[in-house]
This record gives sequence, C-alpha cells and structure tokens, in this order.
Amino acid sequence: MDEANSTLSRVRGRVTSADGTRIAYERYGDGPPVILVGGALGTAEAERPLAGLLASRFSVVAYDRRGRGGSGDTGPYAVGREIDDLAAVVDEVGGDVTVHGTSSGGALALAAAAAGLPIARLSVFEPPYATGAETRAAFAARGRRLVALLDEGRRDEALELFLSDAAAPEAPAGLRGSVRWPLLADLAHTLAYDHAVLGDGVVPDALLGSVDAPVLVVDGGFSPAWTREAAQAVAAALPRGRHRTLTGQTQLVAPHVLAPVLEEFFVEE
Repeated sequence: MDEANSTLSRVRGRVTSADGTRIAYERYGDGPPVILVGGALGTAEAERPLAGLLASRFSVVAYDRRGRGGSGDTGPYAVGREIDDLAAVVDEVGGDVTVHGTSSGGALALAAAAAGLPIARLSVFEPPYATGAETRAAFAARGRRLVALLDEGRRDEALELFLSDAAAPEAPAGLRGSVRWPLLADLAHTLAYDHAVLGDGVVPDALLGSVDAPVLVVDGGFSPAWTREAAQAVAAALPRGRHRTLTGQTQLVAPHVLAPVLEEFFVEE
C-alpha cells in the first residue's frame, strides 16, 4: 500500500459462500457500498490503491476470490461457485451495491449480474474477451494446455503460458526470477478459473443481453486494439451499456486516472 493509503481505516472479515467456502474481504471508508472484483492473479491487497482513492466517498470492499489470499478453495471449481462467492459478499455489504470488475473480474461481475445478483450499477475495465469467432478453437486449446500443466503441478510453466498471452498485463519484462514470481506462482492454479469465467473466449452477446443494470465499460487508449474492440463490443451488447476510453492508459490502468471516472458513474442519477 502506498503512503497515501497507509492511513486508511481497514476492516477485515470473512463471509461464507453457498458451498461453505470462506471468502476473505477488506473494507475501507464509509458511504454507498462498492465491491471490487479482481482479475487474474489479483487479490484484495492488489485492489488497495483503487480502494483508497474511492474510500473518501464510498464504503469499498475488496475480496480475495476463491483460491487466493485468505479465501478458501472448495472444489471442484465452477463459475457458479464464484458467482455465489460474490453473492455472499453482496449480502454482507447490503443495500444498493455497485460493483467494479477488472479484466476477468469484470467478466465474472457481468456473469453475476446476468445471473440475477442485486447489482444496482456495474463498471468493468477491459474484460478480456475476443470479438472473432475464429479465436474459439485457439482459446479452447490454450485452456486445455493450461489445465494439463496445472494438473501436473507445473505451476511455473502454466504461469509462463498465461503471461505469454497478449491479454496478460501482469507480464513486465524480467518478471521471471523476480521476487514477485513465487507469489504469482502460488496463485497459478486460479488461472484455470479465470479461463473458465471467459466461457469460449468470445464476447457473450446473449449473456450480456440479460444484464439489466447500467454498465460502464472502460478501456485504455494505449491498450492493444483487440482489447478496445472487445470493450466496445461488450458495451454494445449490454442493454444499458456505455463505453469510455481513458486517453494514454494501458491495461495497467493508473488508479488515480480510473477512480474519478468510476466515481462520476457511481453517483450519477
């Protein structure tokens, strides 16, 4: 946590998901509730910079998705169980809940909204779908390879496979062998979960068409073209979707740039 966020009042807690899995969360600030859903390899800790910026106006909850940080990991994995995890956090928070999801966390939040979770307002940053149906076969093959590596206990190779993908903003040069690598390798088994959350890898028009909440879809102006195309396609498929590009931002969006855009959307009438 940076110095600006180090003085934040933080409350830690756990909720119990429908299958008995304990889900850990952190809560900051007071005001209308906002839940942050992290992406691949993300934890509640990684959400603290954004949480700190939003906490002056909102009660912000960041949670460890199952298999990460302080949360449990009851098997077998199913996307429905992750939706139940978010539902448990929503129930704990109560009220008119706003949700923000990053990358595959955005895809999970959209699936949860489509499943009927009481989400009053939703924002997502670059859900990593593709727009071309021809990518389905490649996406499925990559998923099979990822699962095979993880089943064999080859976490380092699974992590390298994920980070070799253009969809992975977590791949700065020199990451292999850095102090961060073992921490990421400990989370590598959850990469299969993120792959499952994305379905067949293509923008899920039918699912998005059943989302009733207003949704803001955000991308970075310096992100890859396919990412921006996917964000636009997601927004177009949502009944109450809108799209916004943050000039100069990449997949690793700066929290101080993103936060005011989200705040404006969260409070509008």
